[in-house]
Amino acid sequence: MKPINWNNADSFSLMLWNQNLKQFWIDTEIPLSRDKISWENMTQPEKETYKRILAGLTLLDTSQGLVGMPRIMMECNNLFEKNILSFMGAMENIHAKSYSSIFSTLCSTNETNEVFNWAENEPILQEKMNIILDVYNNIPKYSLPVAMATSVFLESFLFYSGFYYPLLLAGKGTLTSSNEIINLIIRDESIHGVYVGQLFKNCEKTKENIDFIYKTFNELYTLEKEYAKMLYDKLGFTKDVTAFIEYNANKAFDNLGLEKVFTVKDTDFNPLVLRGLDTTSKQHEFFSNKGNSYAKATNVEELSDDDFNF
Repeated sequence: MKPINWNNADSFSLMLWNQNLKQFWIDTEIPLSRDKISWENMTQPEKETYKRILAGLTLLDTSQGLVGMPRIMMECNNLFEKNILSFMGAMENIHAKSYSSIFSTLCSTNETNEVFNWAENEPILQEKMNIILDVYNNIPKYSLPVAMATSVFLESFLFYSGFYYPLLLAGKGTLTSSNEIINLIIRDESIHGVYVGQLFKNCEKTKENIDFIYKTFNELYTLEKEYAKMLYDKLGFTKDVTAFIEYNANKAFDNLGLEKVFTVKDTDFNPLVLRGLDTTSKQHEFFSNKGNSYAKATNVEELSDDDFNF
């Protein structure tokens, strides 16, 4: 084992490290209690959909933070890549915890336990995870490029069936604090997909690797359509969500430098959702709230008694 010397870091690694640091946040910096009134005004089907979405997203982030990023990191030889992937894995765990903060604000303990039990036993959701975890847990069998592509599919594609509804609600001014967290997570997932996609582009790949990647995507896409139908049929959003996930699937293939599989455009789904993909802050109060336009104080000086002699 060698000590990492960041003085010798390449410019790309240094840029990604600094960008990750700039984006760092924790869930307790977002005041969620103001969403309680909006929550009470939602219908039961709307609440049920939102809860299931958050539970499903928690499962994805848990898998990515505890398995995906660590497994890929261990297979990389470059110490700078390992550091950045390790940081990203930690952020995935922060994402997972942040959903629990939303649940503890809006739902009872019994409701939360019930929906997490649903996620643990939902067949479509678990089948998606089995495909992903099988690749992560067997990288020597499938190859590192396949694991990286699977990671990009998760970060740039599979999350977005869940992101759709919070983005739509945010566009309507509902659950704005909770959805500020979603916006921060989207910002993180975007850089994760781009970075791992770049690592994928730099890897040597075989035709068998590429064929398997498209085969895996098709399996995940089939399940994702079923999952979207199950979540959104009762709200009438399934067609719109399908277009949205296809749009983001194309972004995943862009990150990988591979040929896109859909012709969907950003005009094919609700413009409120597209607007929600803009990760500039939706709200910001300097003393009480950390939106994603938050800036840390610099050049801080200690107060003295003289400061209060006006």
